[in-house]
Amino acid sequence: MSSPQSTSTPPHADSHGRKGLAGLVVGAIGVVFGDIGTSPLYTLKQAFLPHYGLTPDHPTVLGVLSLVFWALMIVVTLKYVTIIMRADNEGEGGIMALMALAQRTLPKGSRSGYVVGILAIFGASLFFGDGVITPAVSVLGAIEGLEIAAPQLNHWIVPISVAILLLLFMSQRFGTEKVGKVFGPVMMLWFLALAVIGVSNIVKDPLVLKALNPWWGVRFFMEHGWGGIFILGAVVLAVTGGEALYADMGHFGARPIRYAWTFFALPALMLNYLGQGALVLDHPAALKNPFYESVPAWGLIPMIVLAAAAAVIASQAVITGAYSVARQAMQLGYIPRMVIKHTSHQTIGQIYVPWINWVLATAVITLVLTFRTADALASAYGVSVSGTMLIDTMLLALVARATWLRARRWVLPLCLAFAIIELAFLVANGVKFLDGAWFPVALGVAVFTLLRTWRRGRQLLYAEIRKEGIQLDSFLPGLMLAPPTRVPGTAIFLTAQQGMVPHALLHNLKHNKVLHERNVFLTAETLNVPYAPEDKRLKIAPIGDDFYRVLVRFGFMEVPDVPLALMRSCDQGGIHFDPMDTTYFASRENVVARAHSGMAIWRDKLFAIMHRNAAPATNFFRIPGNRLVELGAQVEI
Repeated sequence: MSSPQSTSTPPHADSHGRKGLAGLVVGAIGVVFGDIGTSPLYTLKQAFLPHYGLTPDHPTVLGVLSLVFWALMIVVTLKYVTIIMRADNEGEGGIMALMALAQRTLPKGSRSGYVVGILAIFGASLFFGDGVITPAVSVLGAIEGLEIAAPQLNHWIVPISVAILLLLFMSQRFGTEKVGKVFGPVMMLWFLALAVIGVSNIVKDPLVLKALNPWWGVRFFMEHGWGGIFILGAVVLAVTGGEALYADMGHFGARPIRYAWTFFALPALMLNYLGQGALVLDHPAALKNPFYESVPAWGLIPMIVLAAAAAVIASQAVITGAYSVARQAMQLGYIPRMVIKHTSHQTIGQIYVPWINWVLATAVITLVLTFRTADALASAYGVSVSGTMLIDTMLLALVARATWLRARRWVLPLCLAFAIIELAFLVANGVKFLDGAWFPVALGVAVFTLLRTWRRGRQLLYAEIRKEGIQLDSFLPGLMLAPPTRVPGTAIFLTAQQGMVPHALLHNLKHNKVLHERNVFLTAETLNVPYAPEDKRLKIAPIGDDFYRVLVRFGFMEVPDVPLALMRSCDQGGIHFDPMDTTYFASRENVVARAHSGMAIWRDKLFAIMHRNAAPATNFFRIPGNRLVELGAQVEI
């Protein structure tokens, strides 16, 4: 299959070879499969809750198990593992990377490109809704084993879950480098335990293996009619986390994830689901909690501890994924700049975003205290996952149609099939709206509103700056007719508007009445590739009288470091920038909302608040504070 060609090599690409395939497979098991790996805690239990009206007879149990198996095979194995992971943006995956690939196939500034951006941003917003539910439902589902092991401790389930989650979020600032080393072995032990418990129950009723035949799934729909579609609201819980395989591709590579899924995670999951089904067929009362009822009495407490560890790992993967998506969205200009702290000296991707962390923590703990059981939370689960998967399919179809010239003959029909299945998932989950599904939808809409308001507000802000600005090409010749006093050193004026006189320069001339010996107008640009090619990193253009235009480019997965990029310029035969002889000038706009202009007044005010609380661009671009001069300006939008 042909796929987009990479134009540069991401920094982590070489490490895949050095670590070895086995190490990457173990790492992928530890990080990528946490969410989908904890689904057996609640999936089958949810399918037989009273509101679905199912009885645990032989055809129904086999039908539900068949739907679970084929959902895993079609949505996860075929769509994500086999097809969509080929749509990589220079080795990186995830909905933001897929958006960049799709937009690259469309005319720049076109209406279709705008629609693709809207879809992808809404999908990313739904990801945050998913990110809030996953830690809550996983930890609650694990600790609920106490209902079986020690019923007298039932009232401690919620407090223990809250304590675990609080410790998890409090520990984020220390980074995951050390803890991450044990993720792989713990999750391997978890999947092995799933497989062993499943096999021990399957041997008691081997007929449950018939569920692998898709006929049982078809028969389920034939017997239950159109109402049977609603069981997909529970079946989708088995595939939650499937999109993480694609999103985390940049960390481990496609091949290790494919191997880990095909030969380890998938077999373990299905053995456990089949084992739970065999138990339910023999003992229908086990539906109270089929996962823990399938565990021998002597192993209940160790299994609860192992399940809690797996739930924490699943939560950790979602939290770090939220940090990564937030950083990509920041780089692409969809959310305000935030403080980003790096928690590893070796791995650039290990970051901590305090604001995202504590918003997630507040939302997750509020969910646990509100819903109080994994069953209630599972009712809220699935809408955001189904929506994100459907958007992934749409973007994949667009990429395949434009770039996979040979493979699109069979990929596009498959995309249609995927879309029908995921639309059915979405409809099935939609009926649970009043039972809690409203929460991830409301959260996703709120995040989407913030992202779109920030994006549109920035466009209006820059339009106002351009409207009041002065063209650089006409300003400089007039300035040099009667030049002000020149002082030693280099002045770098940060500006988002190429070709316009930066406000900081005008203020400097107005108040200090001097020019530096050398003046640089610097614009930072984010490309729609993960890592900027070195030959495109820096562009320097002299414009006379020791004035220069400089364009520095970063990829959306990179940490923008302007001083470092400038220091490298002399290695490429460019200007030499002495850090101790360079002063950075930046303007910080004070945004004022104005009625009858731009967006709705409430969005103007919202943007003004977001702009006021955003981290300064100088922090984002790692400008040293002792070499910085900031000058203010008021702008109405």
